[in-house]
Amino acid sequence: MTFVAKPKVHHPRLPLNELGLTRRDYEGSVSTLCAGCGHDSVSAAIVQACAELSLPPHRFSKISGIGCSSKTPSYFLNRSHGFNSVHGRMPSVATGANMANQDLYCIGVSGDGDSASIGLGQFAHIVRRRINMLYIVDNNGTYGLTKGQFSATNDKGSTSKKGKPNLYESIDLVGLALQLGASFVARSFSGDKKQLVPLIKAGLMHKGFAFIDVISPCVAFNNHQGSTKSYDYVRGHIESVTMADFIAPQQEITADYEPGSTEDVAMPDGSRMRLRKLDDSYDPRDRFAALAHVLERQAAGEVVTGLLYVDPDSTDCHEIMNTIQKPLNTLVENDLCPGNGALDRINASYR
Repeated sequence: MTFVAKPKVHHPRLPLNELGLTRRDYEGSVSTLCAGCGHDSVSAAIVQACAELSLPPHRFSKISGIGCSSKTPSYFLNRSHGFNSVHGRMPSVATGANMANQDLYCIGVSGDGDSASIGLGQFAHIVRRRINMLYIVDNNGTYGLTKGQFSATNDKGSTSKKGKPNLYESIDLVGLALQLGASFVARSFSGDKKQLVPLIKAGLMHKGFAFIDVISPCVAFNNHQGSTKSYDYVRGHIESVTMADFIAPQQEITADYEPGSTEDVAMPDGSRMRLRKLDDSYDPRDRFAALAHVLERQAAGEVVTGLLYVDPDSTDCHEIMNTIQKPLNTLVENDLCPGNGALDRINASYR
């Protein structure tokens, strides 16, 4: 994979945060995603949130799996620690990274295919283990890298670009996160930066497992059976001397609407998505009411956005397991080998 570095020259009057860094210091390489992709808006929201919080970039670990969404950690926090893992296995790597060094802010970026299909089991267990991290799913309901098959989060009855209906029930990751014990659950829209940036800030500052499901539209997909533009069809009917692809530029999809209201948003394929933003009377501390509200509005064809649930008394995996406070890479020989006396005391505690 080729990464294109951004120019180092920037406006000399960019505002500085408390660390003396500008927003540009939190960016990454140039995005290779389709023009207008919602995932780039999510990356920009992460950059803005981290810069405004004045968090040191080198104190981040960013983990991803496989997919369009999992490419995005290359596009933010270029001075941080990063690991692009195996499809659906990001939670395992994030768990290990967080348990080894709890001093790092941990951001996991995944997709609806990465988390709701091949990685569904891993997603379930990282939620219930309460790993201290911000887990973001860029949710577009499709496999963008393989050009448009339905993902497991695609709603039953919705149609593909060619009008083919989805025949299966969808998996709602927000509902799963609520049922499995996540202490911070939110949903937003990539085009609503006013809402998304604060949610990311809150998730980063939350102690415990923070989950944000971001509806992030895919602006280009076309690889279904019967298409003459599919990979399989082209490979069977052409002799290539080079591999090339072209995606026409699209405008970013945005939304700006008041709390308690709804808004219909046009998708790139001509369909429309109805969003409902939580009003100020909503109590995000009631897990069961949150789940009931999400299901009720889902039945009405609406996507609820905002902070759906937060536990003000949350704990994380380190507290549950009573782990040592120091990062493992700072432990010295005396910490790792405390002697026979310590071993005798441990053995005695089991008698």
